Amino acid sequence: PDPSSWPHSSKQLPTCKGILDVKNTPCARESILYGSVGSLIFGLGHFLATSRVKRSCDVAVGGFILTTIGCWMYCRYNFAKLRMQQTVLKETMKNKILYEGSGMDPVVQKSRKDS
Repeated sequence: PDPSSWPHSSKQLPTCKGILDVKNTPCARESILYGSVGSLIFGLGHFLATSRVKRSCDVAVGGFILTTIGCWMYCRYNFAKLRMQQTVLKETMKNKILYEGSGMDPVVQKSRKDS
């Protein structure tokens, strides 16, 4: 068989776009950075309190996981909330442009009722 006909030839290397695409995934970079700092704080704090190296490493890994997931969830919640606000604002602006100056414009209808 010809190697150039294989699904993954030397020019087409398989990629892990979903896992390693940190710079294009919203909130991923910040979550990993905060998780690293949380890991350092949890691990070092536990080591200074107990002087147990292996347990401190375990606490550091746990601190990384908890901090990363916590920051990820908080950031994604705010991101989703912002997207919803943008969608509502976009729809409102579209309706304003569509109805401005027409008989269906709420401002025009209100001024007609007042007069």
